[in-house]
Amino acid sequence: MAAGNLTRVSEFLLLGLSEKPELQPVLFGLFLSMYLITVLGNLFIILAVSSDSHLHTPMYFFLSNLSMADICITSTTIPKMLVNNQTQSKVITYAGCITQMYFFTLLGGWDHFLLTVMAYDRYVAICHPLHYMVIMNPRLCGLLVLVSFIVSALDSLLQCLMVLQLSFCPHLEIPHFFCELNQMTQLACSDTFLNNIVMYFATVLLGGGPLTGIFYSYSKIVSSIRAIPSAQGKYKAFSTCASHLSVVCLFYGTSLGVYLSSAGTHSSQTSATASVMYTVVTPMLNPFIYSLKNRDIKRALKRFFQASGKLGAIILNQKM
Repeated sequence: MAAGNLTRVSEFLLLGLSEKPELQPVLFGLFLSMYLITVLGNLFIILAVSSDSHLHTPMYFFLSNLSMADICITSTTIPKMLVNNQTQSKVITYAGCITQMYFFTLLGGWDHFLLTVMAYDRYVAICHPLHYMVIMNPRLCGLLVLVSFIVSALDSLLQCLMVLQLSFCPHLEIPHFFCELNQMTQLACSDTFLNNIVMYFATVLLGGGPLTGIFYSYSKIVSSIRAIPSAQGKYKAFSTCASHLSVVCLFYGTSLGVYLSSAGTHSSQTSATASVMYTVVTPMLNPFIYSLKNRDIKRALKRFFQASGKLGAIILNQKM
């Protein structure tokens, strides 16, 4: 590409999941429903944990942070998609695209680290139960969440600064429903060798590292569970980490599925459709996975709604 054709663009076009007009109302209704379910479901988890003193434990502290990350990551992508759908405009500004990419990369990385921290929490609870509260003290829990967030933020900042150095051709179309790092790099007209090196290094280090930590934690957990003599004891120990293991399988399974679909096809539209699984579906399902078989969460939510109902009745009576 000649140097004269390279320019700093002011906007991009998000092509979305489909360009067929008859599918736009269906996509709007579907994604609006999933977004509301995601926000409300994760919000209820946060409210249940914060309002019930019995849930002020490391496991539920990490869960509430995961719910917050899930609310934020869907709010980074879905609202813009819904607005574009209703206004029949595909435009996103250059600054808006970089901002969206920054927060999506940050929150996605934070999700990885939180799942790893939660695996470590289960490892300590099952393998070192007598020292659990000493090891997983409030200071360490807060530090783990903070460090996870800072590392993710620094990685996202580095990736975005690298993209800001790239030049793009005019009239750029992004075959996705949000500005994703890999798509942005592929659309650049300037040399992206250094960007690809940094991106792949960060993926291996910040993606493979947490996954290795999860595998190690669960290898120790399985060994400890196998050493428990009674079947009831084994079931009880496994049930404490079943929800987390389900979320890990869903998160990494869908991410791997997107990677394989991207590698197996040259269709960017297919890759965008597959990415819905880990960007929208996984955050939506997390609250259900953690609450359906969790008596503590159910009990806390029941108390919360009862207290809210009583408060509402008192306020209504005062007004009358």
